Amino acid sequence: MKKGFIIFLLMLAAWGCTKPQTEETTAPEVAVRVGVVAVSQEEVEERLRLLSAEDRKFAQTPMGRQNLLNIIAREKLIALAAKEEKLDESDVYLALMEDKRAQLDEIYEEYAAQTLEQMWYDKLKENGQLEVTDKEIDDYYKKYPYEMTVRQIILDNAQTADQVLRTLKASPSKWNTMAKQYSVAPEVIRSDKFSFMPGEFIPALEVIAATSANGSVQGFIKTPQGFHIIMKTGEKRLSRKEAEPRIRTVLENKKLDAVLEALQNKYEVVIYDKNE
Repeated sequence: MKKGFIIFLLMLAAWGCTKPQTEETTAPEVAVRVGVVAVSQEEVEERLRLLSAEDRKFAQTPMGRQNLLNIIAREKLIALAAKEEKLDESDVYLALMEDKRAQLDEIYEEYAAQTLEQMWYDKLKENGQLEVTDKEIDDYYKKYPYEMTVRQIILDNAQTADQVLRTLKASPSKWNTMAKQYSVAPEVIRSDKFSFMPGEFIPALEVIAATSANGSVQGFIKTPQGFHIIMKTGEKRLSRKEAEPRIRTVLENKKLDAVLEALQNKYEVVIYDKNE
């Protein structure tokens, strides 16, 4: 009788110990409380994940953890004080929030478009539509084993382009002066040289460069970007190893262009050229 009573007391004690543990697991553990606002341990962990690796490492130490909790408490205090003064209902606050919402909408739309584009491109590659064979690379390398180096000036009207071309034909040494004064090209390519293999640049300009002697000034050539004047500054043969990744990209882009050209039969594409 006595033995059975002791077992009963032990079972009751065990039940009494486990009950609070069950309640703790079902209710979120609070890390910070400011007035009626409670911040759970889970929210603190989420905040930790947003920190840089260095800050996260410090925040996982006792001192760093305490600093983080103090910062969160301070933020909640300020938020409560601001709301008590109804700053969240002010015209300035509402206007700022509306502007930020519009910015976030733009970011979302851009991200959505980029994601769809990348998924479509990846699907083309998975389906083998952009596959480039070693033979295709070999054949291309046999025809175009070289890269050319040029400088270019881009102008926004034919009259100025003709004037600049005449000046440079007579005095190529004035290239930097003319580029600085007249070119509408991005700063990075106004006077700096840049190199390309056939297929990496604008086709019309590639042909001009390929048939020009080093140091010669050629132009002006009209493209959708404007009126181009170019000066060829060099040409060199590439090794097969150097050329392969560039050729692969060129051929992939050509296959992609073919896919897009076929799509134009389905969707009307109109580009309004401001230079027309």
